[in-house]
Amino acid sequence: MADIDNKDQAEMDPADMEDVEDVEEEETVENSKSKARQLTEQLMQNPQILAALQEGLDGLNGSPSGYIESLPKVVKRRINALKNLQVKCAHIEAKFYEEVHELERKYAALYQPFFDKRSDIVKAAYEPTDEECEWKADEEEELTVSKQDEMKEKAKLEEEKKDEEKEDPKGIPEFWLTVFKNVDLLSDMLQEHDEPILKHLQDIKVKFSDPDQPMSFGLEFHFEPNEFFSNTVLTKTYKMRSEPDENPFSFDGPEIISCTGSTIDWTKGKNVTLKTIKKKQKHKGRGVVRTVTKTVPNDSFFNFFTPPEVPENGELDEDSEAVLAADFEIGHFIRERIVPRAVLYFTGEAIEDDDDDYDEEGEEADDEEGEEEADEENDPDYDPKKDAASPAECKSQ
Repeated sequence: MADIDNKDQAEMDPADMEDVEDVEEEETVENSKSKARQLTEQLMQNPQILAALQEGLDGLNGSPSGYIESLPKVVKRRINALKNLQVKCAHIEAKFYEEVHELERKYAALYQPFFDKRSDIVKAAYEPTDEECEWKADEEEELTVSKQDEMKEKAKLEEEKKDEEKEDPKGIPEFWLTVFKNVDLLSDMLQEHDEPILKHLQDIKVKFSDPDQPMSFGLEFHFEPNEFFSNTVLTKTYKMRSEPDENPFSFDGPEIISCTGSTIDWTKGKNVTLKTIKKKQKHKGRGVVRTVTKTVPNDSFFNFFTPPEVPENGELDEDSEAVLAADFEIGHFIRERIVPRAVLYFTGEAIEDDDDDYDEEGEEADDEEGEEEADEENDPDYDPKKDAASPAECKSQ
């Protein structure tokens, strides 16, 4: 049998022999790659090796190249001159933002009559005319004349039916509560016990500091008389700073440095920021059980008016810093987006625009993932089985 094999090999065409050698070489290379993958997997499952790799990567992150240190003194001297120019630019930028604040104050006065009229319509102090209520839809939203007539007739019948069932509602009920519920940033703060109170919210106004005062802005929440507290206006004031600090290179425009809120004069038994809990305590010696009543803080939107106080040295613990950071973001968002565009957040149109922005980003991310998948498929060494989690891995997850 061995003689036959040797004879076959002797009679085999030299080109065929080359093909056999190529196959053997490919198998050897594939085996080597397979062993390398197995070794890599074993190494990556070793926590000590992973920790060492992570430490090495952390050291590379943001580390200077060493180029600046290697430069001659005469060049470093010129770099210092550039830094001094940068400091001067930061001070000019601070002046720029101060003037922007002045412009905001100027235009706030121009916007205010329209916001006041909005408030009057919401709280039924003013009934808009037919001309003011006429709204032309976008071209893509326009319907045929017959369809419009049909819908108007249907709406008229429904309105007449509603009029028979109940009285015509005044103004726009639950306007600001609906705005809050439509915005994730604000709805996350709302609790069920807050909603009956916010139904009495009639307006939110933005007030800027006077020209001769330090930069600041305030939010005024105007309420109709209600059973929950005696205040008609709750305020939140944000103090700002628009000047470079000890590190001028970190200056990036005005920053909120502190905030204060109104003291709410709650009606007895109506304070939703506190709750009463009962605890049972057992006496160690006598074994007697007693019930203790305690008043503890309660989650509520109205905690917004009692932010953590910033000490004079400006140092806060991590929890207080997190609360203040969120508070500043909310205050800025109400000032910049909610008050100027309240009706669009009420109808949801502003939210749709925000969602469109995120969708575009998501589509870009999907495109990038698709490109990566295509690259993997074009890779001759790519093995899709390697990407699939084994049953053991799925179990561990």
